[in-house]
Parts: sequence; structure tokens; C-alpha cells
Amino acid sequence: MRTPIIAGNWKMHKTVTESIDFVKQLEPKLAPYQTVERVVAPTFLAIPGVSEVLKNTDIKVSAQNTHWENQGAYTSQISPSMLQGLVEFVIIGHSECRAYLGETDDMINKKAKALLAHGLKPIIAVGESLEQNEAGQTEAFVGGQVRAALDGLSAEDMANVVIAYEPIWAIGTGKNASGEIANNIIGGTIRKTVRQLYGDTVADTLRIQYGGSVKPENMMEYMSQPDIDGALVGGASLKVDSFVDLVRIAAEAKGN
Repeated sequence: MRTPIIAGNWKMHKTVTESIDFVKQLEPKLAPYQTVERVVAPTFLAIPGVSEVLKNTDIKVSAQNTHWENQGAYTSQISPSMLQGLVEFVIIGHSECRAYLGETDDMINKKAKALLAHGLKPIIAVGESLEQNEAGQTEAFVGGQVRAALDGLSAEDMANVVIAYEPIWAIGTGKNASGEIANNIIGGTIRKTVRQLYGDTVADTLRIQYGGSVKPENMMEYMSQPDIDGALVGGASLKVDSFVDLVRIAAEAKGN
């Protein structure tokens, strides 16, 4: 049985003080749901404070991105070694970073390898545009993103990898793929691709999240699907009660 994982990606929201206050409120309310892995991804500035608050809890902290080099002349960037001891997970490949920062499949692959080498767990986001979806290119495009991101990773590495399917057309738009459609892509494209690369054991144990306008009102639709193991959530993770509802629904849906 795959442990459900709900990760709140706060993007460019919450000051350091707001972030610390938020997790102080969140932690006791999430305590009943220890069968779900719960992850918060604050801004880089807030990571130290949030990590300190959560250090003796089982709520995990994630960064929202990383560079692949350990150090160097990379103005504005944060390296994996700088994140060690502060976070357990790092989101890479988010469509906003691919679009706004020009990140490529090759860069995502370098980041995945660098994170794993530093004992950090990548949450690798993949997803297609509306045009690609409507043109019937989802399987080829998303499968290609998965293959590129995992190139050179071992089966042992995959035990520390999470993949998030986030269709670009459903991020921050209010649109969302139905549970059935999301499950078909996650199972029929992403998990199938991983099965081709690594075999049944890795494919069957890999956790794959859905992301894209996820909220408490539609969470059960996604969590009731057999191939969806959690959610990478944006806006709905910014309020305490909403985040708690997402985790509660995941626990109920997966029988934990």
C-alpha cells in the first residue's frame, strides 16, 4: 500500500512571520492524520523558521526548487547542499518554472540527480498544455517528460522519488481534469512509463500525485482513484482548515 502524500506548494505567498504562524496553527490539526505524509513548501526565506517549528513533528518541509550545482556563480540560486538539514523534499519541474524560468527537461534531470546525491527527495512535476491535450499529445509529451527527468536514475533512487502530474491548463485556472481522466494519465502514461523503465516493483510502489485546482470540494474525486496517491496543492494549501480538509479526505479515501 502506497502512503498518501499531500504537499502544499505555497508559491510566492506568506511572509516569514506568516509562514511560521501558519504551521504553528496547522501542526496540531494535522496530528490525527499520521497515516498520510504531509508536506509544506514555503518560500526559501521561510524554510529555516518553518523547519524549526516542525523539527519535532512528522510534518515534512519541502523547498520549491533548487539549482543542480553545489555552489558557483549562479546569482539568486539555492543549491541542494544549502537545503540539507532544512528540508526533506524539493519540488522540481513545476510548469511555472519551466515557463517563466526557461527550465528544460535536461535541467530537471540534473536537479533530480543532484538532490538524490544530497539525500533529498525530488517531487518531479510533469504536465501538458491545453493545446497538447486537445491535440491528443498528452501520452507522448508527458511520457517524454518522465523519461527525460528519470534518465540515469537507478531503481534504488526511485524509492525516494515522487512524481506529480500537473496539467498546465489546470494550474491556477479553476479548470481541472476529472478524477477518471487524471487517473488514466497517471496510471496509463506515467506509471506505465516507469514500468517500462524499471519494472513492476518500482512502478507499483512509486507515489504519483495529481495537481491542478485541487480543493476540498473535489479532493475525494481524485483520492478515490486507484493510481492517484496524493496531491500537490497550490491555493487550497494556503488556509489552515482547507489544508486539513485535504489531508483528512486523503486519509478517508485511502482507508487510513
